Amino acid sequence: MLDSTRINPTIVMKYLALILAVLTAPLMLTGCTSGDADAFGCATFLSEEGTMTSPDVDMTEGSEFGRGLLSQFTSFRLTTDLSMLSENECRMLPHLFAAADQMESIFWKQAWGNRDELLDSIDDPALREYAKINYGPWDRIGGNAPFLDGIGDKPAGSNLYPPDMSKAEFEAAAVADPELAGLYTMVVRDADERLKAIPYHEAFADEMQRASDELGAAAEYADDPGLKEYLMLRAEALMTSDYQPSDMAWMDMKDNRIEIVIGPIETYEDALFGYKAAAEAFVLIKDMSWSERLSRYASLLPMLQEGLPVPPEYKQETPGTDSDLNAYDAIYYAGDTNAGSKTIAINLPNDEQVQLAKGTRRLQLKNSMQAKFDKILVPISGLLIAEDQREYVTFDAFFGNTMFHEVAHGLGIKNTLDGSSTVRGALKEHASALEEGKADILGLYMVSKLIEEGEEEGDLRENMVTFLAGIFRSVRFGASSAHGRANMIRFNFFSEMGAFTRDDATGTYRADYDKMILAMNALTEKILRLQGDGDYEGVAQFVDEYARVPQQLQADLDRLADAGIPVDIVFEQGLAAVAK
Repeated sequence: MLDSTRINPTIVMKYLALILAVLTAPLMLTGCTSGDADAFGCATFLSEEGTMTSPDVDMTEGSEFGRGLLSQFTSFRLTTDLSMLSENECRMLPHLFAAADQMESIFWKQAWGNRDELLDSIDDPALREYAKINYGPWDRIGGNAPFLDGIGDKPAGSNLYPPDMSKAEFEAAAVADPELAGLYTMVVRDADERLKAIPYHEAFADEMQRASDELGAAAEYADDPGLKEYLMLRAEALMTSDYQPSDMAWMDMKDNRIEIVIGPIETYEDALFGYKAAAEAFVLIKDMSWSERLSRYASLLPMLQEGLPVPPEYKQETPGTDSDLNAYDAIYYAGDTNAGSKTIAINLPNDEQVQLAKGTRRLQLKNSMQAKFDKILVPISGLLIAEDQREYVTFDAFFGNTMFHEVAHGLGIKNTLDGSSTVRGALKEHASALEEGKADILGLYMVSKLIEEGEEEGDLRENMVTFLAGIFRSVRFGASSAHGRANMIRFNFFSEMGAFTRDDATGTYRADYDKMILAMNALTEKILRLQGDGDYEGVAQFVDEYARVPQQLQADLDRLADAGIPVDIVFEQGLAAVAK
C-alpha cells in the first residue's frame, strides 16, 4: 500500500540509534571504499520498516470500478546498485528519505487538504488506493474527473487558493499585495474574508522544519563539498522560502553520486494561474558511466539555439553552457512528482535568472525510463505502429528523445520580446503545457540537427517512429496534465500536416519522415513566437483548438485499455525496497 512507506520520527530514531551503535564498532574505524559498500553493508542503514510498497492490492478486493481504475497502473520497484556508495553516502540515505517524505505531507495539503480524513472516509479498498495514487479524489490521468461519489469538480487552483475565490477577486487583490502571486505562498482568507498570502515556510512550518533538520543531518555525512553546500543552503531555504542561493549551489555540484531534489518546484498543480510551486522530492543515484557519455551535449546549446527555425529576435537569448546532463537511478519519488503519471526526466531549476546565469541541469531517470519503455511503450507500438516500422521503436531512441526534451528546455526564449515579463508570467496557466510542447518538438529538432552536423550517430527514423509512439503513451495522461495537453497539441498539429497517416484496415499509424520534419519546424516556430510575444490570448486559443482528443484517437486509446496496456507506473519504493 502506498501509505505504508511514510517515514515517521520513531523509525528515523531507530535508524539513528542503529547508526550510533555501528559507529562504536571497530569495523567502522577502518572505513570502506565505494567498491565494498555492500561487503560493509549499506543495508545496515536501511530497514524493513518504512517501506512504500506498490499499490497492487488484492484485486479481488474492492469494487469492480475501483479495481478497473487501479489496473491502469503497473508496479515497478525502485532500486539501484548500492555497492558504488561509500560508508558516509550510505549514512545519508535515511536522512534524505525522511526529508523527502515531508514533501508528501505538504503536497497532500496543497492538492486536497486533510489526507487521513479523506482516506478514512473511503470504504472501498481499491478506491482508497486510487486516492493515494492521485493525492485526492480526482483522477489525474482521467481529466481530473472525480471518482468518489459526492465530490465535485477539482478546483483549478487545487487547495492553493480559497475554493470560493474568483480570478477577478484575486487579480484585484494582487495589485495591492503582489505576494499573493508569489511562487511560495498559500492564499487564504483572513478574519475579514480578505485574501492573504502565507509563505510556505509558515504555512507548513512543522514539515519544513523536519525536512530542514534532515537535510542538515545528511550534510554532516556529505564528503563532496558541493553537495554539502547545497544541502545546507537548501535546509535554510526551506525555512525562509528563498530558494535562489540553493539553486545556484545546486548548479555548481559536479561530482556527487547521491542527489536530492526537494522543495516547492513545479507549478503544474496550479491550473488557475500557474503561479504556485508544489512540494516534491526525488532521491537519486548517479550512473557515472552513462553520465560521462552525455556530458558533452551542453556545450552544443549555442549552436543549436542559433539554428532554430525562427526569426533572430526569438532566439536572441544565449543559453548557459554550464549545464549538466547526467543519468541516474531514481530510488524515491515524493509529493507532486509522484502524483498520477510519473516523471522520467528532470530539467531544473525553473528560476529564469539562474538559467541565464548558469544554465540548467538535466537529470535522466534511467531505471524509470526503462520501466515505461518495457511495460508501456513496446506494447503500445505492437498495437498502434505500422508493422514494418516497429523495428524503429528502440530504447536508445526513447532515451535520446527524452534526454533532448530536457535539454531543449534551455533553448528558445525565457523573457518576452518587449521585456515586460517572463514567458511563464505572461502565459500564466498555459505556460506549462506550451513549454512542455516546446521541449518535445525541440528535442526532435535537436536530434535531427545533431545527426545532420555529424555530432550524433544514429538512424533518425528510430527517433521519429519512437517519437510517434511516445505521443500515444503520453496523450493518455489526459487533459489535466501539461504533458498530456502538449502531446494532444502535437498529435493534432502533426496530423493536420500529414506527418503520419492511419491505415484503417490495420488500425496502425505510419510516420512520414519528410513531412514530420516540416511539421517539426512549423510547430517550433508557432510555439516560440507565442512564447516570445507573451501572447496569452493566442496561446489560449491555440490550446483550445489543438489540445483535444479526436474521436478516432480516443477509439484507438480505448483499444490500448482493452488490451490491458497500463497507462503508467507506480512504485514499490522506500528504504527496504532499495536494499532488496
